[in-house]
Amino acid sequence: MGSVLRGLLAGALFSLVASGQTATYRAPRTTDGKPSISGIWQAMNTANWDLQDHSTQPAPLWQLGAIGAIPAGQGVVEGNEIPYQPAALAKKKANAADRLNLDPEAKCYMPGIPRAAYMPFPFQIIQSNKDILMVYEFASANRMINMGKPQEAPTDTWMGTSNGRWEGETLVVDVTGLNGLAWFDRAGNFASDKLHVIERFTRTSNDVMNYEATIEDPSVFTRPWKISMPLYRHAEKNAQILEFKCVEFAEELIYGKYKKGATR
Repeated sequence: MGSVLRGLLAGALFSLVASGQTATYRAPRTTDGKPSISGIWQAMNTANWDLQDHSTQPAPLWQLGAIGAIPAGQGVVEGNEIPYQPAALAKKKANAADRLNLDPEAKCYMPGIPRAAYMPFPFQIIQSNKDILMVYEFASANRMINMGKPQEAPTDTWMGTSNGRWEGETLVVDVTGLNGLAWFDRAGNFASDKLHVIERFTRTSNDVMNYEATIEDPSVFTRPWKISMPLYRHAEKNAQILEFKCVEFAEELIYGKYKKGATR
């Protein structure tokens, strides 16, 4: 009798474990019944340094010492390969060699998509029953995700034109109209104005959301490729987006050469 009871208990325990492994998280709902992804989110990785696997490297200027040194990091690219065309790969390497002067981040330009999602700054998602607003701390960038009838990009911009839809628990965002000037990271990874990005935001727990971006640009890459990473919700008391308007910090970098030339 005891062995039968132990068997029943073991079976019940196995069922509970199995159901826990396969259960799908269901996010809180908005007033119109859609999954709620509102909150302040942030990536906790080194993708802004380099999307691919990378080892520790020194700072670009020896005067900085350990400040500005590149931390080691695991890549977020599926398969750890970015499928560049040969000429584009050569440009990527040239970008990396002169990143202090060329990286748009150094000049406080808009981060672009998908880089805005994994810069070392938080961003806020404000969800209504109509559209979804994403506000980024870096450079006060923002974008509105149209959840209605898809709209064509009227012109190319840094942050592009975003059209969204729900697929179950996942927000799918189709981004076009990107100007091709933003980089993907400080390692010089880039695209052109033919860039097309499909993002997927899926909340997997109260404080974690999975982010994926499929990247396509036939003028730079030989095939589409994908990145993925978790985003973490800020849960500290009084969590909020603070101001990081960095234009004034970049003025000397951008305009200093003209100022010096004018005084000679």
